[in-house]
Amino acid sequence: MLFHVKMDVHLPPDMDPDVRADTLAREKAYSQQLQRDGKWPHIWRITGQYSNVSIFDVASNDELHQLVSNLPLFPYMDIAVTPLATHPSDVKAG
Repeated sequence: MLFHVKMDVHLPPDMDPDVRADTLAREKAYSQQLQRDGKWPHIWRITGQYSNVSIFDVASNDELHQLVSNLPLFPYMDIAVTPLATHPSDVKAG
């Protein structure tokens, strides 16, 4: 199942710099492992924002929830999820 996921990050301005650095390092490692595993095949930065648009390829809604809720930045995110389906005009889908 494919999902379009928009993530907006809102780190507290007074967050301890060491906690921030550790959280960002863990986020990068975890997200890159999901990419290597094929669960997170696409990620794009939204220009001018601390946000991204991503495509997840997972087996179920529950798997997506588990992966996203385990992101170290999850407590600081607003997340919007849209399930995707194949478009009938997609020449590659046939």
